Amino acid sequence: MTTLVHIADRLLNRPLLVTRDKAAVILSVLGGRIGVSEDFEASRFVGDSYEVDANGRGRALPYRRTAEGVGIVSITGSLVNRGAWVGASSGLQSYEGIKFQLQQAGADPKVSSVILDIQSPGGEAIGAFETAQAVRDLAATKRTVAVVNGMAASAAYAIASGASEIVTTETGVSGSIGVILVHADYSAYLAKEGVKPTMIFAGAHKADGNPFEALGPEVREDLQGEVNALYEAFLSTVAKGRGPRLSAEAARGTEARVFIGQAAVAAGVADRVGTFESVLAELSSHSGGPAAGRPNSPARRISMSENTGTSAAVESAGIPRSDHEAAVATARREGEAAGAQAERDRFQAIIGAEGVRGDANRMAAALDLAIQSPGMAAEAVTGFVTERVGATQTAPSEPKASLAQRQAAEHGGDLPAADAGIKPQRSGLSASIDAAVARMKRD
Repeated sequence: MTTLVHIADRLLNRPLLVTRDKAAVILSVLGGRIGVSEDFEASRFVGDSYEVDANGRGRALPYRRTAEGVGIVSITGSLVNRGAWVGASSGLQSYEGIKFQLQQAGADPKVSSVILDIQSPGGEAIGAFETAQAVRDLAATKRTVAVVNGMAASAAYAIASGASEIVTTETGVSGSIGVILVHADYSAYLAKEGVKPTMIFAGAHKADGNPFEALGPEVREDLQGEVNALYEAFLSTVAKGRGPRLSAEAARGTEARVFIGQAAVAAGVADRVGTFESVLAELSSHSGGPAAGRPNSPARRISMSENTGTSAAVESAGIPRSDHEAAVATARREGEAAGAQAERDRFQAIIGAEGVRGDANRMAAALDLAIQSPGMAAEAVTGFVTERVGATQTAPSEPKASLAQRQAAEHGGDLPAADAGIKPQRSGLSASIDAAVARMKRD
């Protein structure tokens, strides 16, 4: 009985983003005629929920992740705002837990794309739209595909709407873009049982919607206003995620209907028909990007061309293949030339820096360090060398040990020895720089 009291407190007189059938189940449960027997379990057959780092230390992942870098976030059962890791086996899952999984997947460098594996009739309105925003945030950085793997209705659809793409199974149920509020009036039942509740309260609206009396017109109007406000927020959430594929007005036009399979695609509620397995195969073979998968995006057209063998340039912009390939080759050459020039400028700044310029010993060490550490800024290289390498003049023709070799000697041979450093010549600094650039490219 205690459990039913908590359920009643959470679900009655609160706007819910659930299907009509689910609302009927709630009333049936609270009426004591049936028990909760739902058992929503996420797939345990794809990906791993545990990883071991290079040091052999293991840690649990809050989602599943495949070897190809696909993260799988399961959204199953009835949805509630709080409760963290409320298990799917209880028939409940929290927005709090879903958002945590989304944030962690977004920060995981081993995750390149994400599947939202959805089997849910919806749930509480509170927290649903914030979770949809978390999905949009993730989709802005990594391709995120919502798979209607059974049902994505109401609050679950709000969450799915933020994904890069919605794929529904042939029998998947999508939509129910609406809000419902259930009020249970037990006054007649209590009168029959000889029970007369007395409400003692302060504040005119404190007892509004209580289950011991019928709804008055003013209270009903207030509750309808709350439902309407959440409905508008729901429509706005869908429009933010779906854009021109399903505008707020188009979503309103569905009148909270549900759509099955291809009908969802025709209504703009989903993008295409597929399966969890087909989406997993696609994401496993392609790297995910923020726009990948959106039907109207260039990234999506490129992905489609990879499947058909058609040139992406020809498909998306009408450019002949030969011109496209020539442009790519030119861009590559220009990029390589620009990179080489940037390295020349970097080496020039290093050997011309105060404390290095004119000192063969430091110049050799600086060039050697610059080659071994291509990402190290010129200032950092010269600062390190002037601090660690003595300013002793050495004849240009005398062979010099590399910086790495000297460091190895200082540390008892712990550091790997490198090739002998480049010997800059006073009369040919530009040649030395070109040689350094060539060596760095070769290494």
